[in-house]
Amino acid sequence: MNSGDNLKQNLELAARLLTEAAADGCALAVLPENFPFMSARGTDKLQHAEELGAGPIQDFLADAARNNNLWIISGSIPLRSTDPGRCYGATLVVDADGNTQNCYRKIHLFDVDLPDRGERYRESASMMPGEKLVVQDTPVGCVGLSICYDLRFPELYRKLVEMGAVVLSVPAAFTFVTGNAHWHTLLRARAIENLAYVIAPGQFGRHSDGRTTYGHSLIIDPWGRILAEAAESNCVISSDLDPALPQKLRREFPALSHRVFK
Repeated sequence: MNSGDNLKQNLELAARLLTEAAADGCALAVLPENFPFMSARGTDKLQHAEELGAGPIQDFLADAARNNNLWIISGSIPLRSTDPGRCYGATLVVDADGNTQNCYRKIHLFDVDLPDRGERYRESASMMPGEKLVVQDTPVGCVGLSICYDLRFPELYRKLVEMGAVVLSVPAAFTFVTGNAHWHTLLRARAIENLAYVIAPGQFGRHSDGRTTYGHSLIIDPWGRILAEAAESNCVISSDLDPALPQKLRREFPALSHRVFK
């Protein structure tokens, strides 16, 4: 998706894409990070922050899941925290009946300078970090939840695998410069080293805050093969996943059981 600062328009776009995914036979859909709102200022998202369990974005997700008989991983939405000046970036897992089954709050916050691009990011100025790792059983297997910058911390994914994950969800809004350098490499590495599927939907193009995101949404199998990749457009990519494949590969190629340092 190329989300902007108009919540209504972003939800309308997401609704169209989710309907398209359901028509393609998908059982699970994953939206990108910040799918409902990409603002000119990080603090702008506070006006749309919701309490867990109530709010127009969560109502939208519940309706879209029910109407399309589709499980949805919500990329990230703003949820209120104990600090009125900061919100969580949170992924919700919504089942096909519209019920929220789980919530993951982004742990690693993007506080980075990119001087060659004249870009500076301080997510911690408007966001609270989460603390809890989350996995969730879904129709395509047990999914380990993460968001964007989490991708650079492999120990997080090893913990998710220890908790039972065979699929790793990485919704993102990677900057163009970091995505161009590292996106494919990091995602394939997380798939290969964990012998897990990776689903990584991304924001693409220029946004209202002036930044450009990399896009290239990917679905990767546990052997590191790219099963689907997005063009630079608002679109759906899909692939069949075999929930038994990660466990089969982990038996045949037992690198995870050969770990010395844990």
